[in-house]
Amino acid sequence: MPGKKKIETVGILTGGGDVPGLNPCIKAIVNQAIDGGMRVLGIRRGWAGLVEYHIEDESTHEANVISMNKKMVRTIDRSGGTILHTSRTKPSAVKKSEMPAFLDAHPTEEKTDVTPHVLKNLEHLGLDLLIPIGGDDTLSYGERLSEEGFSVIGIPKTMDNDVFGTDYCIGFSTAVTRSVDFIHALRTSTGSHERIAVIELFGRNCGETSLISAYLAGADRAIISEVPFDPERLADLIMEDKKANPSNYAMLTISEGAQMVGGKVLEYGEKDAYGHRKLGGIGIVTGDALKKLTGQGIIFQQLSYLMRSGAPDSLDLMVAMNFAHMAVNLAKKGVSARMVALSGGTYTDVPISTVTSGQKRVDVRELYDVEQYRPKAKTLVGKPMFLY
Repeated sequence: MPGKKKIETVGILTGGGDVPGLNPCIKAIVNQAIDGGMRVLGIRRGWAGLVEYHIEDESTHEANVISMNKKMVRTIDRSGGTILHTSRTKPSAVKKSEMPAFLDAHPTEEKTDVTPHVLKNLEHLGLDLLIPIGGDDTLSYGERLSEEGFSVIGIPKTMDNDVFGTDYCIGFSTAVTRSVDFIHALRTSTGSHERIAVIELFGRNCGETSLISAYLAGADRAIISEVPFDPERLADLIMEDKKANPSNYAMLTISEGAQMVGGKVLEYGEKDAYGHRKLGGIGIVTGDALKKLTGQGIIFQQLSYLMRSGAPDSLDLMVAMNFAHMAVNLAKKGVSARMVALSGGTYTDVPISTVTSGQKRVDVRELYDVEQYRPKAKTLVGKPMFLY
């Protein structure tokens, strides 16, 4: 781990998908760092800002790096998204099509590691420490920089809540809150037409958003990424639900990363720098299967970006601000190579290498009924608040 040193200039970046809570986190970092006598630079568009910054071309400077102050961030905590913008760029594997011309106009490799260029830019900018706010992909490159000897403190965010090493990630509470609200709103049309609603939620490898949203909204069934499902079994169950409902309708949630027994995860488009293709479509495929199996009308709704839009709820505000304060406090102590985290309801920090040491998934045995396709929460004593 890099040795302790005095931190005078701090950099902030946000990578991956946007979530509510990023702006409050940025604001808290800026205010705390400036109050601690530090200078703050904002890196625009995640890791892309450090890839596209060209020391010898001043036109790339302000486009990719900005000096931050309290006035600039005074009101940003009232809105969602990130004022620094974001990307899915991975400097250790930049695609030929995304390679800045000044680095190599004719790269011979499909992907190129430009980490030496990033480290050169960090030195040129006078940064002593970088605070990346992101999911496991963004933070995994933060770990890479830490291994290279640069000081990094990571802050976990993702509405899937699947960063390994922390019980909670910025954005998760708001995503669930949005989902619950929309599920209840969809009862209007579903009930009026006496149909079956299939609601697809974000969740690549971790089905926590589907599980918790269904649990809180009282959806009849929940399909999660971790457990392949049998459409015929699901059809029988959802028809039981529909018949038992005085209003003659039923609702189910499904993770975008879910798959049928013997099937596969539905992906489309090119892989991003981290090897991920876009997900989506399992909801409509499931809806079509249920329509054929039951003869019932289907309402399909893909919530997707609505889950991550708008201002954060109170919990995401609290966690975002507290994670920011923790990160700056670690910086003041000269500590790095850490990720701030929540564990057992308590704020803490862990080695940033923890991010890539495992995978965070729903505890199926404890929290999911694989036969009934439902959340299982019969014994709550000793369980964490979010049933992770």
